[in-house]
Amino acid sequence: MEKNFGTIEVQSFIDGERFSPYQWVILILCFLVVAADGFDTAAVGFIAPSLIGDWGITRAALGPVMSAALVGLGIGALAAGPAADRIGRKAVLALSVFFFGVWSLASAQASSVETLTAWRFLTGLGLGAAMPNAVTLMSEYAPARIRAVVVNTMFCGFSVGLSIGGLCAAWLIPHFGWPSVLVAGGIGPIVLTVLLLFLLPESAQFMVLRKHPAQKIARVLRRISNDARLAEGARIAFTAADTRTGGADKSALGLVVSRPYRFGTSMLWLAYFMGLLIFYLLTNWLPTLFKDAGFSAERAALTTSLFPLGGILGNLCLGWVMDKANPRRVNACAYVLAAALVLTIGRGVADQFWLAVLIFLTGTAVTSAVTSMSALAASFYPTRSRATGVAWMLGIGRMGAVAGAMTGGLLMSMGLQFSAVFTLLAIPAFIAAFALGALSRRDASRQADPLDQTARVPAE
Repeated sequence: MEKNFGTIEVQSFIDGERFSPYQWVILILCFLVVAADGFDTAAVGFIAPSLIGDWGITRAALGPVMSAALVGLGIGALAAGPAADRIGRKAVLALSVFFFGVWSLASAQASSVETLTAWRFLTGLGLGAAMPNAVTLMSEYAPARIRAVVVNTMFCGFSVGLSIGGLCAAWLIPHFGWPSVLVAGGIGPIVLTVLLLFLLPESAQFMVLRKHPAQKIARVLRRISNDARLAEGARIAFTAADTRTGGADKSALGLVVSRPYRFGTSMLWLAYFMGLLIFYLLTNWLPTLFKDAGFSAERAALTTSLFPLGGILGNLCLGWVMDKANPRRVNACAYVLAAALVLTIGRGVADQFWLAVLIFLTGTAVTSAVTSMSALAASFYPTRSRATGVAWMLGIGRMGAVAGAMTGGLLMSMGLQFSAVFTLLAIPAFIAAFALGALSRRDASRQADPLDQTARVPAE
């Protein structure tokens, strides 16, 4: 006889369980997806000097190459979010990682700036579609009590990928030339696609929303907990609490920009845009800035690698603090710290050791502030628009990445010195802090007003 165990609310169930080995598998797979993004970002910055020498082009001519993937990332993210809210996180994630790998391999065959720009754009489309779905899937399998630190741990993959990209480039380019870096960045994602197809589950909350069979959902949740209610043959119904929020007549994107979410959406977009402007300007142009400042090519590469390494420590620490305090205020403080650090570097640091320390600390503040934005967005939107909300923040933010890559080239073509470039970066850092502070104050004031129900939908 079948046992009837009633109803299970999926997120509450996940919140009440320990972080299981199966959730660690999901975390590792999503970590590897993000690491692929980091490797790709570093690869272009480190092959830039080789491209200039091999093709006899100017630094300014590389601006479109560096920006092409970022434009693709933005477009891919904008398209992938709504697609994932319709057909599922796993399918979109696996397809996007596969195509990212294929186009990266194609980029290695480029023989001109124009061809490389085109291939890099297509590479960006694939990766731009992958990132928001990795964030969404991980956030939906993470218990609320540790969600920020789990998502930020996943994003440590970006810093690891950046560092590995720099180390691989330093070894591969002298031995096999710059195309070898792009080949390595293509093979990895293709292998990862196979692992995603066989090991990664679909989001349990998404399956509830799309009315998948209860036993299919129970099979996934049994890998998290041996709860008796999930036994084979048990009759159980599943619900997802935040699928019952208002705006049922709206599309996923319509809900993201609807009145209860509009202000928060705009502030998240602004903060992420400014954060990526800083991050990508430094990621793409630090090796060149150091070389212009008199560093050897090897020392420039090694010092630059300290920037993403700082993000690993920052992601873990900031995620832990966000789970204990108001996450928006915590992230705003991280942006203020980033502004203080770039201003310090801008005032001039003659000693190379202390400059390296400051670069590491700047990477800690900037990388953790930027990557923590995804945890904020994932907690801000309900299940049926979560992938879209995260993806559109990432997509709009990528415009800041494009602006950062292009601005770096523009500032150097104007002849601005190392210290001047860092001083100017304090401006976007303060703007990002202001946006998150405004969002935090808006939520606090509205939740204090019992007549204002619109603010309660997206509250933390």
